[in-house]
Amino acid sequence: MQVAVAGGTGLVGRRVVAELRAAGHSPVVLARSHGVDLTTGAGLAEKLSGSEAVIDVANVVTTRKKVAVDFFSRSTGHLIAAARSSGIERVVTLSIVGSGEVDFGYYFGKRVQEELVRDGGVPWTVLRATQFFEFPEPLLGARSPVVMMPRMLTQPVAAQDVAEMLVEHVVRGPSGMAPEIAGPDRLDMVDMARRIVRSRGRRRLVVPVTLPGEVGRAMATGGLLPRGDHVRGRRTFDAHLASYGAA
Repeated sequence: MQVAVAGGTGLVGRRVVAELRAAGHSPVVLARSHGVDLTTGAGLAEKLSGSEAVIDVANVVTTRKKVAVDFFSRSTGHLIAAARSSGIERVVTLSIVGSGEVDFGYYFGKRVQEELVRDGGVPWTVLRATQFFEFPEPLLGARSPVVMMPRMLTQPVAAQDVAEMLVEHVVRGPSGMAPEIAGPDRLDMVDMARRIVRSRGRRRLVVPVTLPGEVGRAMATGGLLPRGDHVRGRRTFDAHLASYGAA
């Protein structure tokens, strides 16, 4: 099966591409570096030609509602319209656990994305995942010896586990809102960051910060945890740290 992967060069996307190839499928990457601009639709129809399905893991890094809503409105809108015109049989979209309940800026964009997928006229699956093991690392990459890390209670998951589940869903067929996927353990983001710092041998002082208002309270007290029955990833955060040379 030929499967187009929107955002196929990112953290999850490149794993999805590799997983598709390993399973004997033919991935087609939809990304600017491969001649496609999802935010304008340029090059999209040509790249979708011959594909039977789409896995959408395209992303924008922002905490701002306006930026997130604009990106997902345009990228998902163009993708679904092109998929419908091209006769795509199914779309599998990656979203975030808690995005429907926590009023964080970025999550408003994911809500718009999910709505566009649901109403887009193409058979669909939405898979919500918790934060990835790598989530704290961009903040830790700053040159400052002091890093402000938000208090977030999460059940982080391996990007590889999510990639494998996305491929399973694209093979299985449309299922609407799929069971959420999370890692095996509940962890605090501040503790995760400190453990990453130790495992990398870096010098960083990680300072906990509670985000203001209801959003901060929700993030710190379980608003980002999966609800009800969900899929548990196989890989642990300890194994993730060990893969970089130290646990």
